[in-house]
Amino acid sequence: MKSADLIVAGCTELITCSGEIPKRKSDLGKLETIKDGCVASIDGKIIFAGSRHNLNREVKLAAGGIYLEADGLIGLPGFIDPHTHLPFAGDRDEEFVLRLQGLTYQELAAKGMGIQTSVKATRTASKEELVNLCLKRLDSMLLMGTTTVEAKSGYGLNQNDEIKQLEALQEADKKHPVDIVPTYMGAHEIPPEYRANKSAYITFLVETMIPVIREKKLAEFFDVFCEEGVYSIEDTRILIRAAHQAGLKTRIHADEFVSLGGARLAAEEGAASADHLIAVSDEGIQSLAKSSTAATLLPHVSFFLMQEKTAPARRLIDEGAVVALATDFNPGSSMTESMLFILRLGVFLLKMSIEEVLNASTANAAFALRRHQTIGSLELEKKMDMVLCDLPNYRHLVYHTGINPVKHVIKNGRIVVKNGRIQPSP
Repeated sequence: MKSADLIVAGCTELITCSGEIPKRKSDLGKLETIKDGCVASIDGKIIFAGSRHNLNREVKLAAGGIYLEADGLIGLPGFIDPHTHLPFAGDRDEEFVLRLQGLTYQELAAKGMGIQTSVKATRTASKEELVNLCLKRLDSMLLMGTTTVEAKSGYGLNQNDEIKQLEALQEADKKHPVDIVPTYMGAHEIPPEYRANKSAYITFLVETMIPVIREKKLAEFFDVFCEEGVYSIEDTRILIRAAHQAGLKTRIHADEFVSLGGARLAAEEGAASADHLIAVSDEGIQSLAKSSTAATLLPHVSFFLMQEKTAPARRLIDEGAVVALATDFNPGSSMTESMLFILRLGVFLLKMSIEEVLNASTANAAFALRRHQTIGSLELEKKMDMVLCDLPNYRHLVYHTGINPVKHVIKNGRIVVKNGRIQPSP
């Protein structure tokens, strides 16, 4: 028999999100559901996922191990948030009020607000302040079932403050159970110092910043805001090729407000993901469908900016693109840490099925971060990252809105949230 140091037994429903990853087309809507389901792990790795009957035949609890009875709970993989701007300081509630009065995101940016507001606040903040802000936000994410999060810099826009953000992420990652996947996004905006000379800033990014980030091992990914008035298609191509050459994986903020062709570029250049896609073209959809570049959709942006237009999730899925979901947590266009809310918006705004949003928030989200070999589903040899919710069945994750049903969270084989409370580190 296999020996386990953690057994979670008797889930009313166990949703494994197992199978071939990434999940495309009709496969995105398929879930393996095990009644009276159990998961067992040793040293943070899953050694069993199946029925209680088979558990009793195959697994024994090691001396000193933990047995967690999950009767009345549903179990599923930990949520993965593959797009956030976690390490920022300050807020943008004033511009939020202006948007309620009718000003658009672009109009506010033209007035020097928007991202530049967050840049000013983040440059002023110390690294210790950023670490503490990140830890508080990670607590919120964890309590709502998120166990892995991608996090971008991009509110420093100079060497010292971009490094400060990324070092804050490194420290937060060491101190918090949620795993952080760091992304360098010096190409989030044009800094005020280079407003009249964008080409010089691009040269600075290529010749100085990307090599420094790689040398210091501060980021796994490089991201760029490919958008009208920010970085053009050609700008973006130069930047992501430089990042690839330096050994960084890439992602692109693509076709959010204007259909520039960012999605097509992401597919052509082998980016891990093209994110936003509210204005993606037919050609962009087809390019993504033929590629391994994930289409990461951020429905809370349309909701928060009160836009009628949303990313064409249904068409992306039907054409065969790899669709993932994320919060885009940031102070200007998506102030939420909750992947639970994103699941619900995926159904109500993007017209996805409940099964599709679950796979898009776990298995495909892991693929968007290129970590699908170790997280995103409850399968043998993967990390024991699991969420237990006090619900009758998985449909209630969306059916019963406005609540947080997460009771327990397991990260790397350790119970880090118990009865809705974060547990102290060992």
